[in-house]
Amino acid sequence: MLDIKKEMNELNTDWKLIDNKKLQRIFSFKGFLKTMSFVNAVAWEANRLMHHPDMEVSFNKCVINITTHDEGNTLTEKDFQLAKHIDQLQS
Repeated sequence: MLDIKKEMNELNTDWKLIDNKKLQRIFSFKGFLKTMSFVNAVAWEANRLMHHPDMEVSFNKCVINITTHDEGNTLTEKDFQLAKHIDQLQS
């Protein structure tokens, strides 16, 4: 069984747990090209893991929402794995 509290402790503290069904993190950047570079890096990593987040992109911000759609929009290990990989992109 998934231990959500343990998994949350392994993520960057900027990740928020929404209704125990979704992970969300807001990333801010200094401009459009930096934002788009990050979005593309997330897309590559998500495709590699075959687990794709919902992303809202604006000029200097990207909001990432992660849930497992094919499991009824609940949290699974795949969600936390993707979040950890996204955290590494920011380091």
